[in-house]
Amino acid sequence: MSGLLVVGDVVTDIVARYRTPLTPATDTPAEIRRLPGGAGANVACWAARSGGRPVRLLGRVGTDEADWHDDALRRAGVRPTLVPDAEVGTATVISLVDASAERTFLTDSGAALRLTPDDWADTFLAGTAHLHLSGYLFFADASRAAALRAVRGAQEAGVPVSVDPASVGFLVRLGVDRFLAAARHVAMLFPNADEARALTGRADPAEAAETLSRTFPLVAVTLGAEGALVAEAGALTGRVPAPDVRPVDSTGAGDAFTGAFLAARLAGADALEAAEAGCRAGAEAVTVVGGRPPSARGGARERG
Repeated sequence: MSGLLVVGDVVTDIVARYRTPLTPATDTPAEIRRLPGGAGANVACWAARSGGRPVRLLGRVGTDEADWHDDALRRAGVRPTLVPDAEVGTATVISLVDASAERTFLTDSGAALRLTPDDWADTFLAGTAHLHLSGYLFFADASRAAALRAVRGAQEAGVPVSVDPASVGFLVRLGVDRFLAAARHVAMLFPNADEARALTGRADPAEAAETLSRTFPLVAVTLGAEGALVAEAGALTGRVPAPDVRPVDSTGAGDAFTGAFLAARLAGADALEAAEAGCRAGAEAVTVVGGRPPSARGGARERG
């Protein structure tokens, strides 16, 4: 077994970059692009870009954009299995990116969270060394059931599982206890600092990382421009700095970290080496618009 299987969201991103404050009831100049995205899909693309192991993705999309997303994933080196949904459209996120490169999302989950246990088959695990789940799946009943079915299959096959909590807003609305109960068999967790705080009630990200690693054997907490923390078995084992770059759009930086981290682990890296690879990918991600690697979008690097 050598490959990575990602189960998660495939999204159409509408990225609007604006440099002056939003002005209610009138126009605010912006640069607007339509790009393929989604936390799960982004992780898969960065993993495919970062390592030589095969990467597959299972997700659900509307029939309206299935071919576009399938083509974009294949061009990124990912082997997709996209379940078409004729009743609703592909998930869509409007990403509002301000002059500091910070983003705010308006999210229509569309088909993404309509993934069901019937969309899963344990045969997906053939040739799989690691299963990664987008945390967005845990925020709706149907997709959470699909995620838990995948985890059970992975446990039976002896395949380790990782999860990124995905969204502090959705996490709080679902309830921390419900999320932790659903993710209790996960081996790796990839929260950002806000998600780690929400999951533990600890203000210090280092303390939050240590606390989480008592439940999840390996935890990597991303800190944006400050890099990442790694905790294992209840102890903080490392702090990794991020390269100094000029950010354009922070969308997908955490996904880039996760994808590169997992690719490095599958290639034999230890946790700190994997976190270093993740930080390099995250730093590159913030220098382009959207959540995919530059080579996966067929366009030129954006300039700040």
